[in-house]
Amino acid sequence: MAERAKSVAYSRSEQVQFIMPQHGNRSGRLFGGQLMAWIDILAAVVAFRHSDGDCTTASVDYLSFEKPISVKDLIVLDGRLTCVGSSSMEIRVDTFIERAGLVREHANRAYVTYVAIDGEGRPRRVPRLELQTDDDRAEYEAGLERARLRKERRLKAARTDPSAL
Repeated sequence: MAERAKSVAYSRSEQVQFIMPQHGNRSGRLFGGQLMAWIDILAAVVAFRHSDGDCTTASVDYLSFEKPISVKDLIVLDGRLTCVGSSSMEIRVDTFIERAGLVREHANRAYVTYVAIDGEGRPRRVPRLELQTDDDRAEYEAGLERARLRKERRLKAARTDPSAL
């Protein structure tokens, strides 16, 4: 049986990175694949904290690159749970470019879904999400809609290509 409910704040996590030359592409901007790896790692931390155990990436539902990130920039990734199912957890990761004086500019948003797994790799139950703020409740409702759309896309793909499931 899953533990008691946990708040969004309980598992919220932050990661800070200086963008070094090895993280850049030929134009001196952050390589998108590197950012995606950091997003996945931070989302895994959030999922692990909420579920108290192993989890696996199920999907990256949405990823937008709104502002270029350059070599030498300082970025902050902020991850928080938005919605949970019986074994799945949707995590929003926002990426900010941090300027002098701790001024942050939003650069990226991603929604990543994780599934908690047991020792045999089977889905296991996770604690409910305790919604404490209006923002928590709005994110949860939006997360339910994204989950519905993900399921719809999977079913449509399965009708087109049964091996897609």
